[in-house]
Amino acid sequence: MNADGSRQRRLTRNATIYRGLAWSPDGRKIAFASDRRGNFDIYVMNSDGSGVRRLTRNAAQDTRPAWSPDGRKIAFASGYLITAIYVMNADGSGERRVMKNADEAAWQRASSTE
Repeated sequence: MNADGSRQRRLTRNATIYRGLAWSPDGRKIAFASDRRGNFDIYVMNSDGSGVRRLTRNAAQDTRPAWSPDGRKIAFASGYLITAIYVMNADGSGERRVMKNADEAAWQRASSTE
């Protein structure tokens, strides 16, 4: 829609839940989390709603996408009870964990001293 709220246009037609969305810095893409396949994954689409692509295929729930300032990477939260932060290239490649949940790190330290 326009900044004044006029000319609203629906971009998705799925009976699904969405958790978080983020516009790319150049305004051409939208990253979002959806459970359209039964589990929350990160998707990206063009700003007009076309070209929807699923980027993650994890057993954990992937939510809260956020673009890097240059638009080349997307960070997201992944997990169930223990959530970690991951980053991947904007095309879904190169996924890697960049931060563990503090509770998980504490559990790993405690279990390694036993």
